[in-house]
Amino acid sequence: MTSTEKIHSADPAGLKILKYPHPLLAEVCTPVEEHQDSALASLARRMMELMAQAKGVGLAAPQVGVTVRMFIANPTGQEADFRVYVNPKIVAAEDPVEGEEGCLSFPGIYCKIKRFNVATIEATDLAGQVFRQEGRDILARVFQHELDHLDGRLLTDRMGALAKLAHRRSLKELQLQYSGELS
Repeated sequence: MTSTEKIHSADPAGLKILKYPHPLLAEVCTPVEEHQDSALASLARRMMELMAQAKGVGLAAPQVGVTVRMFIANPTGQEADFRVYVNPKIVAAEDPVEGEEGCLSFPGIYCKIKRFNVATIEATDLAGQVFRQEGRDILARVFQHELDHLDGRLLTDRMGALAKLAHRRSLKELQLQYSGELS
Protein backbone atom coordinates (compact mmCIF):
# COMPACT_ATOMS: atom_id res chain seq x y z
CA MET A 1 0.00 0.00 0.00
CA THR A 2 1.38 3.45 -0.89
CA SER A 3 1.70 6.22 1.68
CA THR A 4 -1.14 8.11 -0.01
CA GLU A 5 -3.42 5.07 0.28
CA LYS A 6 -2.42 4.59 3.93
CA ILE A 7 -3.19 8.24 4.73
CA HIS A 8 -6.50 8.28 2.83
CA SER A 9 -7.69 5.02 4.41
CA ALA A 10 -7.24 6.41 7.93
CA ASP A 11 -10.31 8.00 9.52
CA PRO A 12 -8.85 10.79 11.68
CA ALA A 13 -11.84 10.78 14.05
CA GLY A 14 -11.32 7.06 14.78
CA LEU A 15 -7.60 7.28 15.46
CA LYS A 16 -6.20 6.61 18.92
CA ILE A 17 -2.75 6.11 20.34
CA LEU A 18 -1.74 2.47 19.95
CA LYS A 19 -0.17 0.72 22.92
CA TYR A 20 2.60 -1.83 23.01
CA PRO A 21 2.71 -4.58 21.66
CA HIS A 22 0.50 -3.55 18.71
CA PRO A 23 2.27 -4.92 15.58
CA LEU A 24 1.98 -1.63 13.62
CA LEU A 25 4.36 -0.06 16.12
CA ALA A 26 7.16 -2.34 14.87
CA GLU A 27 6.68 -1.59 11.15
CA VAL A 28 9.20 0.40 9.13
CA CYS A 29 7.23 3.31 7.71
CA THR A 30 6.70 4.32 4.08
CA PRO A 31 7.94 7.73 2.86
CA VAL A 32 5.19 10.29 2.22
CA GLU A 33 4.73 10.87 -1.52
CA GLU A 34 2.14 13.69 -1.60
CA HIS A 35 2.65 16.60 0.76
CA GLN A 36 -0.05 19.03 -0.27
CA ASP A 37 -2.81 16.62 0.60
CA SER A 38 -5.73 17.57 2.84
CA ALA A 39 -5.78 14.03 4.27
CA LEU A 40 -2.16 14.45 5.45
CA ALA A 41 -3.06 17.77 7.12
CA SER A 42 -6.11 16.13 8.76
CA LEU A 43 -3.92 13.32 10.07
CA ALA A 44 -1.45 15.86 11.52
CA ARG A 45 -4.26 17.83 13.20
CA ARG A 46 -5.71 14.69 14.78
CA MET A 47 -2.27 13.63 15.97
CA MET A 48 -1.84 17.05 17.59
CA GLU A 49 -5.15 16.62 19.43
CA LEU A 50 -4.22 13.14 20.66
CA MET A 51 -0.74 14.20 21.74
CA ALA A 52 -2.08 17.24 23.62
CA GLN A 53 -4.72 15.10 25.39
CA ALA A 54 -2.03 12.62 26.43
CA LYS A 55 0.31 15.44 27.51
CA GLY A 56 3.07 14.19 25.21
CA VAL A 57 5.88 16.06 23.49
CA GLY A 58 6.05 13.97 20.30
CA LEU A 59 3.91 11.50 18.38
CA ALA A 60 4.75 9.47 15.28
CA ALA A 61 2.17 8.45 12.68
CA PRO A 62 2.62 4.69 13.35
CA GLN A 63 1.59 5.34 16.97
CA VAL A 64 -1.89 6.11 15.62
CA GLY A 65 -1.83 3.22 13.16
CA VAL A 66 -0.71 5.05 9.98
CA THR A 67 2.67 3.68 8.94
CA VAL A 68 4.05 6.69 7.06
CA ARG A 69 7.19 8.72 7.76
CA MET A 70 5.70 11.64 9.66
CA PHE A 71 5.77 12.82 13.24
CA ILE A 72 4.73 15.86 15.21
CA ALA A 73 6.51 17.52 18.11
CA ASN A 74 5.82 20.19 20.68
CA PRO A 75 8.28 20.23 23.58
CA THR A 76 6.73 23.35 25.19
CA GLY A 77 3.04 22.42 25.16
CA GLN A 78 2.19 25.82 23.66
CA GLU A 79 -0.18 25.52 20.67
CA ALA A 80 2.01 27.80 18.53
CA ASP A 81 4.97 25.41 18.96
CA PHE A 82 3.41 22.36 17.23
CA ARG A 83 5.53 21.32 14.27
CA VAL A 84 5.03 18.62 11.64
CA TYR A 85 8.00 16.67 10.26
CA VAL A 86 7.42 14.74 7.02
CA ASN A 87 10.07 12.30 5.74
CA PRO A 88 12.52 13.41 8.45
CA LYS A 89 16.15 12.40 8.80
CA ILE A 90 18.87 13.41 11.21
CA VAL A 91 21.72 15.10 9.35
CA ALA A 92 23.97 15.90 12.34
CA ALA A 93 24.17 14.84 15.98
CA GLU A 94 26.60 15.34 18.85
CA ASP A 95 27.08 15.14 22.59
CA PRO A 96 25.69 11.75 23.68
CA VAL A 97 23.96 11.88 27.05
CA GLU A 98 21.79 9.52 29.06
CA GLY A 99 18.37 10.79 30.09
CA GLU A 100 14.98 9.59 31.26
CA GLU A 101 12.52 8.85 28.49
CA GLY A 102 8.94 7.70 28.22
CA CYS A 103 6.57 6.92 25.37
CA LEU A 104 2.83 7.41 24.84
CA SER A 105 2.65 3.82 23.57
CA PHE A 106 4.19 2.61 26.86
CA PRO A 107 2.13 4.53 29.45
CA GLY A 108 3.74 4.84 32.85
CA ILE A 109 7.08 3.37 31.77
CA TYR A 110 10.19 5.54 32.00
CA CYS A 111 13.80 4.50 31.62
CA LYS A 112 17.27 5.88 30.97
CA ILE A 113 18.14 5.98 27.27
CA LYS A 114 21.35 7.28 25.69
CA ARG A 115 20.66 9.85 22.96
CA PHE A 116 22.46 12.79 21.40
CA ASN A 117 21.87 16.05 23.25
CA VAL A 118 22.08 18.05 19.99
CA ALA A 119 20.51 16.82 16.75
CA THR A 120 19.79 18.56 13.45
CA ILE A 121 16.86 17.25 11.46
CA GLU A 122 15.95 17.77 7.83
CA ALA A 123 12.32 17.26 6.86
CA THR A 124 9.52 18.73 4.84
CA ASP A 125 6.47 20.53 6.14
CA LEU A 126 2.87 19.88 5.07
CA ALA A 127 3.35 22.15 2.04
CA GLY A 128 6.34 20.10 0.87
CA GLN A 129 8.92 22.74 1.81
CA VAL A 130 12.25 21.36 3.01
CA PHE A 131 13.56 22.75 6.29
CA ARG A 132 16.32 22.08 8.79
CA GLN A 133 15.99 22.48 12.53
CA GLU A 134 18.50 22.03 15.30
CA GLY A 135 17.13 20.50 18.46
CA ARG A 136 18.81 20.63 21.84
CA ASP A 137 18.01 18.78 25.05
CA ILE A 138 14.35 17.59 25.00
CA LEU A 139 13.76 18.49 21.33
CA ALA A 140 16.84 16.53 20.21
CA ARG A 141 15.57 13.58 22.27
CA VAL A 142 12.10 13.88 20.68
CA PHE A 143 13.62 13.86 17.17
CA GLN A 144 15.54 10.66 17.88
CA HIS A 145 12.67 8.94 19.70
CA GLU A 146 10.13 9.67 16.95
CA LEU A 147 12.56 8.64 14.20
CA ASP A 148 12.96 5.35 16.05
CA HIS A 149 9.17 4.88 15.71
CA LEU A 150 9.37 5.54 11.96
CA ASP A 151 12.02 2.82 11.71
CA GLY A 152 9.96 0.32 13.76
CA ARG A 153 12.19 0.64 16.86
CA LEU A 154 10.45 0.73 20.22
CA LEU A 155 11.37 1.82 23.71
CA THR A 156 11.90 -1.85 24.61
CA ASP A 157 14.53 -2.07 21.85
CA ARG A 158 16.51 0.72 23.55
CA MET A 159 16.03 -0.42 27.16
CA GLY A 160 18.88 -2.07 28.97
CA ALA A 161 18.46 -5.45 30.64
CA LEU A 162 17.90 -3.89 34.08
CA ALA A 163 15.17 -1.56 32.77
CA LYS A 164 13.41 -4.49 31.10
CA LEU A 165 13.58 -6.42 34.33
CA ALA A 166 12.33 -3.43 36.35
CA HIS A 167 9.38 -2.91 33.98
CA ARG A 168 8.54 -6.55 33.26
CA ARG A 169 5.24 -6.38 35.15
CA SER A 170 4.08 -3.23 33.31
CA LEU A 171 5.13 -4.69 29.96
CA LYS A 172 3.26 -7.92 30.73
CA GLU A 173 0.14 -5.90 31.66
CA LEU A 174 0.30 -4.06 28.32
CA GLN A 175 0.62 -7.40 26.52
CA LEU A 176 -2.40 -8.78 28.40
CA GLN A 177 -4.46 -5.65 27.67
CA TYR A 178 -3.57 -5.95 23.98
CA SER A 179 -4.50 -9.64 23.81
CA GLY A 180 -7.78 -8.80 25.60
CA GLU A 181 -8.55 -6.19 22.90
CA LEU A 182 -8.19 -8.90 20.25
CA SER A 183 -10.70 -11.25 21.89
